This record gives sequence, structure tokens and C-alpha cells, in this order.
Amino acid sequence: MMPTALDLDSPTPALTGRAWPPLTQDFATLGDAFSVPVAVSPLPDPVLVASSAPAAALVGLSPPRDAADEHDWALAFGGHVAAIRDGSRATVYAGHQFGNWAGQLGDGRALLLGDWPDAGGGRHGGSGAAWEVQFKGSGRTPFSRMGDGWAVLRSSIREFLCSEAMAALGIPTTRALCLVGSSRPVRRERIETAAMVTRLSPSFVRFGHFEHFSYTGQTEQLRQLCDWVIARHAPACADAPQPALALLQWVVDRTAQLIAQWQAVGFIHGVMNTDNMSILGWTLDYGPFAFLDAYDPLHTPNTTDRGGRYAYGRQPAIAHWNLLALGQALLPLIDVPESALDVVNTFRPTYVQAMQRQLAAKLGLTQLRPEDGDLFQALLDTLEANHSDWTLSFRHLAQLAADARAPIPPALAAQGQREPQRLADWVARYRERLRSEPRDDAERAAAMNAVNPLVVLRHHLAQAAIAQAEVGDFDEVRRLLRALERPFDAGAVPPHYTEPPPEHAPPACLSCSS
Repeated sequence: MMPTALDLDSPTPALTGRAWPPLTQDFATLGDAFSVPVAVSPLPDPVLVASSAPAAALVGLSPPRDAADEHDWALAFGGHVAAIRDGSRATVYAGHQFGNWAGQLGDGRALLLGDWPDAGGGRHGGSGAAWEVQFKGSGRTPFSRMGDGWAVLRSSIREFLCSEAMAALGIPTTRALCLVGSSRPVRRERIETAAMVTRLSPSFVRFGHFEHFSYTGQTEQLRQLCDWVIARHAPACADAPQPALALLQWVVDRTAQLIAQWQAVGFIHGVMNTDNMSILGWTLDYGPFAFLDAYDPLHTPNTTDRGGRYAYGRQPAIAHWNLLALGQALLPLIDVPESALDVVNTFRPTYVQAMQRQLAAKLGLTQLRPEDGDLFQALLDTLEANHSDWTLSFRHLAQLAADARAPIPPALAAQGQREPQRLADWVARYRERLRSEPRDDAERAAAMNAVNPLVVLRHHLAQAAIAQAEVGDFDEVRRLLRALERPFDAGAVPPHYTEPPPEHAPPACLSCSS
């Protein structure tokens, strides 16, 4: 259970000796039009729920080893250490939400603490520090609107676990250094307890940051932001005849690759508003997300999304729409408006090529052929007709022998129980395609198992961890994290994590406030 109440008016509880590295605050140099200073509201009774050793290594931190270390981490990342919290700022941005202009938004429950260099002092390009550090769930800001600025344990566990799960899958994402819980009550649909995630990213700049300055006529600030992003993250764009247009192309290319990676693992973001799109082409904000169980391209876990705008199968089109919004925002910096449209329209062919490469790798193919598109689409149609489990179907395909005389493995056949002949017909086509491949069965299986995970953060797995954490037991969060950090390794993933949800398990039905 949570510890006894901590008096926030008393001095900060003593640390056990850990020295935290100082943070710089480069984003603040842009000026007060871009962000405002906001004090962190420390969590009472901070307790470390979990931490990520891989994320800690990125910024040269040693993960907690014992109770004393966990005490220090809980205080530091619960907002009680001046070296980390002082200098925190909330940034302003705008955005389109569900296709409608929402006007000014901003960091309503997140604070940018500053920059940490990575473990070797390295950079992600340009002159910027490698990692920005952010608290999510640190109290009200001027941009909170009607919100309270807090995050609850339930949603914070989901964000923490999925950030690290996506990273382990090789998908660009903001990282989660740690998760701190608290006894502070927070009212949502019920009374819950507060929590705070410490996030890392080379940048938390969103499409919406550019929209804010463009649509309010602040062209000089728009140019300043564009130059700042280019200098830190895309320095080659500075030498282009039109740097803003070059930056747009850079974002289009990276976003196309990202969406292909999402689709390949069956990830549904759930709320692809422009204010939730990273200028880096990284996964940003984990709210009503889910991973596919039974393949359904029209599935969305977001209860707010009644029209299915952000359904799994519509994510590529929405990414293109959001890039059009970004291109529109950048027009004051681009000489020929039509050139921005031309750049954004490169998204579709770039995405299609990236998605075909993803599917080829998932099927163990060493090279793409013109006819492979039909093979891929036939597979998707077969999975949809059979309500096949997305993750398990690809994993079981690795067990299939290329020899047409060999039976279909039972685990794979089980994914085609609704229309077994349809699966059999597709397998025959696939085996015919494999005849022209240089790999033998063992080599192909190894390659497929290296890209098709055994475990993803299914809704029922997250819910089980949340249920235990809400009564003060964080062991399942930590066990699940260890499995998600090695998603392709059969020796590291307990068998029950690889199973589809039980029939009685409810599907993911989450709101944007999740």
C-alpha cells in the first residue's frame, strides 16, 4: 500500500546521497511566446512503481538497485528534487482534434524540465542535447483548460509500459524513464490516485506547435521555431534553398516510416490529433491506444471516436491528413504553396513502400517482387475473414514448412478456423512464393522470429498489471515490463503473456482522458 502522508510544507525528505545531473533548458531560449515557467507540484507520498533500465542508460543513470535507491528515485521523479524540477516550463501549441480546429492548447499536465545529454554526451543531430526530460502529471498549467493537471496511476502505467514496449519493438517513441505513484486522490469516473511519468525524447515539439504560431499570425516566431528544430534535429535542411520545405519533406519521410511500423505490429494510437504528432516522426502520447487482437482494420479502442476516424486501418490516411495540416502551417515560410502539397503527397508512395518492406520482413522474404502486393493483400483479407490474431498469426507462420506436402502447423491452422480453405489457399500461394527464396526453413524462421514479436502490450495484460498496482502491488508491472523489453525472445517471455485474451476479457474501451 502507499506510505503514510508526506507533509508538503515540511522540508524535502532527505536523499540517501545520489547526485542528480543538472539540466539545461534550451527550449526556454526561444522566449516567452513559446513557453512559460510553471512550478512542479510534487506528489505526496511518492513511491517508485517501476523504472526502465534501458531508458536510464540513455541518459547515463544507474537504475535503482535497492530500497534506498528507489526512495531517491521516488523523490526525484515525484517532483521533490530542486535540481530536476527547477526551471520547468509548459509549452504552448494548438491543433486539429478529430479533424476540427481546436485552437490554442498546450502542455496541460506536462512540464518540460530541460535537457540531459546521453550517456556519452552524444547528440541526435544539430546542436541540441540528446534528450529532453518531461514530467507528465505534475499539476495544473496555464494550458490545463478545465483539467486538473494530474495523471492517474491507471493511465500512467499504460503509458510507461507502452513507451518501453514500443522501443523494444524498434519503433521510434518517446521513452519512459520511470513511473512514480502517490496517495493523492484524483477524481475521474471514480476516485483514483495520482501518478507521474518521467518521459524522454530528443524533442517534444508537435505539429501543433507550428500550427499555433502560423494560425495566430506570428510568422517570426514560426520561423524561429522552424530554425530551432532544424538546427537541433535536421541540420541538413538548413542548406536547402527553402529550409522549411526541406523540413516538411524530412517530417513526411519519417512519419511514413513510423506509420508503417505501427501497422506492422498492429498498434492503434487511438487519438491521432495534430497535437499528438511528433515533429520527429516518433510515437508521442499514449492515451486510448491498443494492439490488435483479432485483425479488424476498422477497430478503434477510443470510445470518443464514434465514427472510427482513428481506427487501425485509417491511420495512414490520417497521418497524411495531419501532414497536410503541418504543410498548411508552414506555408508562410515556403515560397511556392504548391510545392508544400507536392512534398506532402510523397507520403503515400513512401508509406506503401515502407509497409511492403515491413510485410516482406514479417513473411521472411529477402526481396520484394511486383506481385507481392497481391500476396500481402490476400493475407490481410484472409486474416480479417478468420478474425485471426494479428501477433500470433505472423509468429506461427514462421513454423510453416515451404514444402507443399507438409501439413499446416496446428497453431497456425487454429488462426483459420472460420474459413480454413481460405487460409489453405493462401498458404499454397505463399509456399509457391517461397520457392524463389534463398533461405531454407530454419533461416527463414529465425529471420521471421526476429521481427514478429511473441508479446505486445495487449489490453488484458495491461489491465491485470493495473489491477494489482491499484492495491499497492507493483510486481506485475515490473514482470510485464521485463517481458516487453525482450518481445522476440521466447526464453524471456512467460507463456501466459503470449496468449490471446480470454474470451471473457472485455475489449479495450478507453477515453481520451485515459
